[in-house]
Amino acid sequence: MTITLTERAARQIRHQLDKRGKGIALRLGVKKSGCSGFAYSFDYADDMLDDDQLFESNDAKVIVKRDQLSFIDGSEIDFVQEGLNSSFKFSNPNIDNTCGCGESFSLKT
Repeated sequence: MTITLTERAARQIRHQLDKRGKGIALRLGVKKSGCSGFAYSFDYADDMLDDDQLFESNDAKVIVKRDQLSFIDGSEIDFVQEGLNSSFKFSNPNIDNTCGCGESFSLKT
C-alpha cells in the first residue's frame, strides 16, 4: 500500500502544520458523500491511533485509517493553485468516475 506526495503537497502540509503550531500529519480519509458516492476528507492528526497507517513522502506525513486504504492505495497527492483557488488534487487509480464538479467519485468494482 502506498500514498505519495508531490513536493508542492508536502510543502503545503508542512506549512499548514507549522501555521497551526501542532500536529504530526495530515489525516486523509474517504467518506460517503456527493452525487458519485465518495469524497475525500482532510483533518489534522495530532497522534497515531491503533488503526492508522502512516505514509511519509518529501518530508511530510499522511495518516489513513487502515480500513480506508483500499480506496486510495497507489494515489499521488498534489497541491495546485488555479487563479484564486488552491486545493489538493488526487491521482487515484481506484476511481472509476467523478461527478461533474469533481468533488465526489465512484470506485472501481
